[in-house]
Amino acid sequence: MDKPVCFIDTESDGKLCVQQSALQILQQIQQPVVVLAVVGLYRTGKSYLMNRLAGKQTGFALGSTIESKTKGIWMWCVPHPTRAGTTLVLLDTEGLGDVDKGDSKHDTKIFSLAVLLSSTLVLNSQGTIDNRAIEDLQYVTELTEYIKVKSSDEDEDDSEFVKFFPSFIWAVRDFTLENKINGKYMTEDQYLEYALKLKTGMSKTVREFNLPRECIRNYFPSRKCFTFPFPTNPKNLSRLEHLDPAGLSPDFLKVSDNFSKFIFDRSEVKKLKDGHTVTGRVLGQLVKTYVDTISSGEVPFLDNAVLAMARIENEAAVKEGLEVYQSGMEKLKKSFPLELKDVSSEHQRLSSLATQTFMKRSFKDSEGIFIKCLEEDINKLFDGYLCQNEEASKKTCGNLLSSLSAPMTEKLKKGR
Repeated sequence: MDKPVCFIDTESDGKLCVQQSALQILQQIQQPVVVLAVVGLYRTGKSYLMNRLAGKQTGFALGSTIESKTKGIWMWCVPHPTRAGTTLVLLDTEGLGDVDKGDSKHDTKIFSLAVLLSSTLVLNSQGTIDNRAIEDLQYVTELTEYIKVKSSDEDEDDSEFVKFFPSFIWAVRDFTLENKINGKYMTEDQYLEYALKLKTGMSKTVREFNLPRECIRNYFPSRKCFTFPFPTNPKNLSRLEHLDPAGLSPDFLKVSDNFSKFIFDRSEVKKLKDGHTVTGRVLGQLVKTYVDTISSGEVPFLDNAVLAMARIENEAAVKEGLEVYQSGMEKLKKSFPLELKDVSSEHQRLSSLATQTFMKRSFKDSEGIFIKCLEEDINKLFDGYLCQNEEASKKTCGNLLSSLSAPMTEKLKKGR
């Protein structure tokens, strides 16, 4: 892709919808995907970071006014810079807290989708990680209202969510403070952990203070922090995407390079709870399931979504396996009639090839239901080809007898 495309949009009635053109792009990606989503308040420079990760200066829309530029979720798929055979999927989400939105829950839906789809989630904020910044993350405390692991009434602990949730990076933009606490220097990660420190006590004030921090700590045990200084002179911020690197702060460029290197080196391939690797095609199936469920007013059950995706993938795997078998047998049919041993030999070879094709795409067929369907369908086709070979043999024998009997009949007619 040479530029981003709209991935998830909002319809006139406020419901989220997946763009078919984006799904078609994902459908073609058979490689594993590293999925990075960025979330945060609008007008905080999220899109600039994503463009850098794509290796471009422009791409995702950057706004120079107070208006939020990104609507819904936009997607950019690029070859992974450091891992061969892997695709980097960048998701730039609509800015949270846009005053023009009419749906108070819209932001939580966007945030929830970013969590569900990504293998690394980047939270982008400005200034410092203070109580105000953490309070702005009420979306984290609402995640369990929009995401459930199981459809049963069983209580779900945070460890269940962690199996599905991404690693977490907090990117603090325009950071001007010294990394000091009580006169001692601290690392960026120590700064984040200090900001997430819980208070003791059970008062309402303490519980409200602790709740978002507990959610971040419990849902995202893998955490990292980067603090970015101002990128350039404030008067140049409105044309940031057009600035030559020489016009940017060396310290900003250094942190940006470290951030990009960390993403490229440490962000994992997207995987499902059981460790199954997600390809672009599988990601497309997941997003459609999640968005359709949320748009219907229901809560996505993660286990159910995986099972639904498994059924779709396994049905497609059976179809692909059958196509391999049938294509080979159709070529063989051109040589009919053949000896039974030759037809059986090619049947065995193509059956094995079809099974290999199925296994490459099949997913969670633990009870062997779909591989059994493939075998049964292949055997039905094989019986059909045996009949066609037999018919071809009869026809050939008939033609041969006709060719031999014609001269004899002619001789009898002539009285010889």
